[in-house]
Amino acid sequence: MKILVTGTAGFIGFHLAERLASRGDEVVGIDNINDYYDQRVKYGRLAFSGIDCDAIEYGKPTHSSKYQNYRFVKLDLEDREGIDALFLSERFDAVCNLAAQAGVRYSLTNPRAYIGSNIAGFMNLLEACRHNSVGNLCYASSSSVYGLNESQPFSVHHNVDHPVSLYAASKKSNELMAHTYSHLYGIPTTGLRFFTVYGPWGRPDMALFLFTKAALEGRPIDVFNYGEMQRDFTYIDDIVEGVTRVIDHPARPNPDWSGLSPDAASSSAPYRVYNIGNNQPVRLMEFIAAIEKALGMTIEKNMLPIQPGDVPSTYADVSDLVSDLGYKPCTTVQEGVDRFIAWYREFFNA
Repeated sequence: MKILVTGTAGFIGFHLAERLASRGDEVVGIDNINDYYDQRVKYGRLAFSGIDCDAIEYGKPTHSSKYQNYRFVKLDLEDREGIDALFLSERFDAVCNLAAQAGVRYSLTNPRAYIGSNIAGFMNLLEACRHNSVGNLCYASSSSVYGLNESQPFSVHHNVDHPVSLYAASKKSNELMAHTYSHLYGIPTTGLRFFTVYGPWGRPDMALFLFTKAALEGRPIDVFNYGEMQRDFTYIDDIVEGVTRVIDHPARPNPDWSGLSPDAASSSAPYRVYNIGNNQPVRLMEFIAAIEKALGMTIEKNMLPIQPGDVPSTYADVSDLVSDLGYKPCTTVQEGVDRFIAWYREFFNA
């Protein structure tokens, strides 16, 4: 297939592009390479995939020296004309949207960034898919959409109308927008609610990266909710396997769906939502212990209250992922943390 992957200078997008290119798909990756976090990591990911970062020009393809079937284009989702031109020239079979303004806490201080990228940018993709007969659109949602829901494990069949951050609200909006286009235009769309993704090449604004950096620099770490947070930490390779299976299996209408008792995870249109999580929530203090074991040191901790926009616990029900796609994430936290620490030491010579 010819597949567009957005956000390929980002954490998940980079890993997905590697997987798809390795198996022989023709991949076009786009990213605006913004400065939300350390651009060295973003350019490092691209360089690992064979992209000559010095040759990158906005709107022009740069061919990978590692994969003959991979090209990268620096492009912003909010650039409607640029997106339309790319779709018209490439005629993609499938699109996977992993580009977004990420981060719960950042949304408290920079809310407009989320409307531009996550709402307007996603709208441009939907319109481009509509007018270019794209056969499958999958996109990143988030476990954050569960918000105030206290019923665990979180199920895609639960109501998610009470988000507690604008980031979560923007992801819920993507699901609603996608359903509308599936209903009106028959575009198969699948939303993927990721649960706390971690691993090599991870985002510098996330806990594992922050904790590792602080520990190796001899600084204390901030531990919110006094360490009582629980997260369904999900290793990057498990996420990519789930996404790949969704790309290979476009959403189909649910023949049993009824407007009298509507199922939130499916529709009479070709629309689906899946959780991709490890299905094993871990206390934050246990996660920190795994980091300490991998580093061979004890980390000094600042115990702090929960932050606005955070939820105290996440726990993914992945039964639909198992029944529909035959897959369940399985990487242990210690195994995943060990791999991240090894990558971090090599990349930063730490």
